Amino acid sequence: MAAKADEIAAPDHCDGSIQMSRAGEMMKMESVEEQPQTELKRGFKNRHVNMFAIAGSIGTGLIIGSGSALASGGPGSILIAYCIMGMCVYTVMTAFAEMAIFAPMSKGFSGYATRFVDPALGFATGWNYFFKYSVLLANNLTATGLIIRYWRQDINVGVWIAVFGAFVVALNFLPVSKFGETEFVMAIVKVIVLVGLILGCFIISLGGSPSGERIGFRYWNNPGAFAPYLAQGDLGRFLGFWSCMVQAAFMFMGCEVVGITYGEAKNPRKAIPRAVQQTIIRIAIFYIGGVIVLGMTVPYTNELLLSANKQQTSAAASPFVVALKLAGIQTLPGIVNACFLMFTVSFANSDIYIASRTLYGLARDHQAPAIFGKTNKSGVPVYAVMAASLFCCLAFLNVTTSSGKVFGYFVSLSTVLGLINWVNIIVTYICFQKGIHAQGITRAGLPWKGLLQPYAVYITFIITALIIIFSGYTAFIGGFKVDKFITSYLGIVLYLFNILVFKIWKRSSRVRPAEMDLVSGRLVYDTDGEEEILAKKGVLRRLASALWGR
Repeated sequence: MAAKADEIAAPDHCDGSIQMSRAGEMMKMESVEEQPQTELKRGFKNRHVNMFAIAGSIGTGLIIGSGSALASGGPGSILIAYCIMGMCVYTVMTAFAEMAIFAPMSKGFSGYATRFVDPALGFATGWNYFFKYSVLLANNLTATGLIIRYWRQDINVGVWIAVFGAFVVALNFLPVSKFGETEFVMAIVKVIVLVGLILGCFIISLGGSPSGERIGFRYWNNPGAFAPYLAQGDLGRFLGFWSCMVQAAFMFMGCEVVGITYGEAKNPRKAIPRAVQQTIIRIAIFYIGGVIVLGMTVPYTNELLLSANKQQTSAAASPFVVALKLAGIQTLPGIVNACFLMFTVSFANSDIYIASRTLYGLARDHQAPAIFGKTNKSGVPVYAVMAASLFCCLAFLNVTTSSGKVFGYFVSLSTVLGLINWVNIIVTYICFQKGIHAQGITRAGLPWKGLLQPYAVYITFIITALIIIFSGYTAFIGGFKVDKFITSYLGIVLYLFNILVFKIWKRSSRVRPAEMDLVSGRLVYDTDGEEEILAKKGVLRRLASALWGR
């Protein structure tokens, strides 16, 4: 309005200068438009973030991998292992949420590691996350082909890898709001399927099967709650429990990836706490509830369960399907297999999203080529999406090699990379706590505080480190196995190599707690919350808020 008033009050001889100033403004606007976009759009609604958290917490590991854990450790071991790892992943999520709510930023996990610890750790964290989800992309595309082979054995798995690979790549070029809608729908399907399977097993255990036999907790007594694994006696039962811990780590891995969406959430102040707090409920219902009903309906010595563990992927490999078959229900496996196909497509879709946003964050921190930090008008980092999508080609290794064998290699490598990511988040959080303490910020001054923090992260760190170190124990039992040793520990070598290379290349130094940046991003956070509050008020209340600052 001020500009219009000046224009009206200006004398005639000023028309030329006004036109020149307008031309200058237009040139500035054009130059701004021509500049490459570098910012993500906050297009994720609260429900998108919440359902993305659900999508990340429901994996094929729970639907399929829980069968091998049950067979190796028994119902007691798997229940204890799932409870322990469930608390670990909740601790990791609350630790990251404290940092993300305190100072939201769109650079993901690597951005916080660079800012609060050391650029070398941020470099290693980001590339570790990028390669982990790039490997998982190939893993999940492989799984789609294996699942369809449940119906068609005559079509090469490479055909399905190409079809579904092209589909998920196309989805990732959509604006983030539309991408969020697709994940929202697929997450709903996951919840419905898993809740249906859990309820079905529970009903069977209470006598709702065609035979009408009431099972209850019979299998906890015979054959027993704790299964021996690779040895007899107490040693065998301990190895069975440890096998469940390692497999539970893989099954829970990915629950923390909802943190990647924080940089594109419209209202981080509300979306982040809600997503984190609901995680413990999902863990209790889906994971803990799932393994309880499986232990009630499937004995760990059953031949169907043991043979299912050799199927790799598809409905035949699921312990839930084994429970249905033991109950005399034969018509559901095909339907369940179709639902599993939806699961793997959803995972492949989110893998590209997570890998591309991680690469975008690395580019913004000058730890990757700058081109990956550019976005289109919709805020999609198109070049980063292209780079992540190239790893679809990795899945074509299955065309010439046993798909099951490659699938196993992908799983082992991604497990170690995922656990290292947990360690990175914990280390970053510990340094963040030292920073706020050194700069006189008390925990009471934080906008959100996680349960049992900051003490819980130390316990989680010890558990995670032990699993990383001893995850490849099977490589040393019954003769040394080179392939298992490499896939179990290659990720550690690559991680340490990345830190060393960056230290030598950039000569980076550790961020001192007293010099830590605890200011950037907090204003954006406060403004974002105020805009949503003002949008819900009437005209008069908006005016009052502007006058009185409320």
